[in-house]
Amino acid sequence: MGVPCVRVDREAGEESRQRLADADLVAEGYDIVVDEATIYIPVTDPTAVPNEFDVIEYDAPVRESQTMPADRLDFEPSYERIGEVIVVDEDDPERARVIADAIVASDLPVRTVLNRASKVKGETRVRDWDVLAQPDDEPDRPATEVVHREYGCEFLVDLDAVYFSPRLATERHRVVEQVGTDERALDMFAGVGPFVVPFAQRGATAVGVDVNPTAIEYLRENARRNGVADRVTAIEGDVRAVAPDYEDWADRLVMNLPHSADEFLDAAETIAGSDCVLHYYDIQHEDDPYGPGERAIRAAFEPDYDVTVETRHTVRSYAPHEHNVVLDVRLSR
Repeated sequence: MGVPCVRVDREAGEESRQRLADADLVAEGYDIVVDEATIYIPVTDPTAVPNEFDVIEYDAPVRESQTMPADRLDFEPSYERIGEVIVVDEDDPERARVIADAIVASDLPVRTVLNRASKVKGETRVRDWDVLAQPDDEPDRPATEVVHREYGCEFLVDLDAVYFSPRLATERHRVVEQVGTDERALDMFAGVGPFVVPFAQRGATAVGVDVNPTAIEYLRENARRNGVADRVTAIEGDVRAVAPDYEDWADRLVMNLPHSADEFLDAAETIAGSDCVLHYYDIQHEDDPYGPGERAIRAAFEPDYDVTVETRHTVRSYAPHEHNVVLDVRLSR
């Protein structure tokens, strides 16, 4: 049975492996295969692999030194790794428990096993979790707290208290690579800092705003962990209230609040400088995935700004017939 693998030339093998490892995408349960001039690198999530890589199904051998969860079950379980936390998504509590037991008994590095118990909800976009397995050697540390590594950055996250999606790593990296030294960048819904911290690493002055006080605490900690606290400002509050303090300030704005980002475009108009790039995230039906967002942006910024859509990009499938999309928009005044 094939597993998803990135196929690259041998000359690019180590560089490619390192890039995938930095994004926590290398599937540790399978061997990397060298076949004459080609290397096959097994990956955990083919949808998160950067577009420039060629992903194929390949019969990579299971690493003999590792026992995988499937070795202890009569089926291949579905799960997601976030550092040493493993997340399953099972409606049947008994099946979830069986999978958790197999994960703990395997050779996977695991600290906690969680099962999703609700959808993302509320203003802070958190969800409920069932803790299926947890450590007993760190009683003062939340079972849902994890260190996630992404493209050379390290993020401390409490999944029970903040919104965080590792599946957006590739998209975040796409945006980060556009950031120049000495830019002024503001993330209007910053969470624990997965945009803000790497912006600062690129040399930008970065501001993150979030209504969740716990997210702001983790953002400050993550700025310290990554050595950029001097270039990061973390602000707890509604960005609509914060906007007047940053009037005409930003060279770059991130609006990653799908479903309701349009409600904050007035604040974005206040914060945007005379030449600003806006990264606007939306979830829309496949029949017109970009139109509603573009129309909302034009209504908010024209005629004061010239509005140029530089990129229309589908980030991922969100639900049947619905897509999570992004518009990169140049705003010039």
